[in-house]
Amino acid sequence: MELKNTIAIVDDDQELSELVGRFLRENGFDVIHVYDGSSAIEVIARDKPDLVILDLMLPGIDGLTVCKQIRSTYLGPIIMLTALNDEIDEVTGLEVGADDYLAKPIKPRVLLAHIRAQLRRQNLSQALNDTDTVAFGNDEFSVSISSRELTQNGTPIMLTSAEFDLLWLLAESVGKVLTREELHKKIFSLPYDGMDRSLDLRISRIRRKLGDSPKAPKIIKTVRNVGYLLVQRK
Repeated sequence: MELKNTIAIVDDDQELSELVGRFLRENGFDVIHVYDGSSAIEVIARDKPDLVILDLMLPGIDGLTVCKQIRSTYLGPIIMLTALNDEIDEVTGLEVGADDYLAKPIKPRVLLAHIRAQLRRQNLSQALNDTDTVAFGNDEFSVSISSRELTQNGTPIMLTSAEFDLLWLLAESVGKVLTREELHKKIFSLPYDGMDRSLDLRISRIRRKLGDSPKAPKIIKTVRNVGYLLVQRK
């Protein structure tokens, strides 16, 4: 019997949460409901769902704080929902570790498509063989697609699902420049509009974890007006 993916819905709107949960169950998922931020942190740490749908506005601890706190241990995809049409909230959500960002009200089939896309990217990379490892940089970094792991001299460095996906795209073409258009289309399956900061924010988070200088990066270099390049190990 095939195991179902488990989705945690964190939203204080119980009626909406139940409607979305019923739709997801009808489409083959197990669903956990959580209605406040404090409980969400405990439930996600305990149950380790395959994906989290996280509302921004929650009683007690807000969604941004929940996302930031769970990211130290939870590496699965996080889709953040908000009723606010505010670019600042979207940028902040991506900075604290959200993988995707959708504004309410949202059609259930649109949400389902985003869930499946996030899980498909994760499952595809996990299915590849153990030899798919790329070394880069001057400090013995290596990234493995089979284990979805980044290490520095054998010591693991934790990445979110979205961070890993972006780093692996760069690693596949280590030493070559990838344009923002290429990266955006592969990650989001959408054309790059020139104003979206999602890639830049994810690059910034990865650089921090690599210890790469944001002002003079030596591992992930910015090629002005073009894109990014992951430096080969010397």
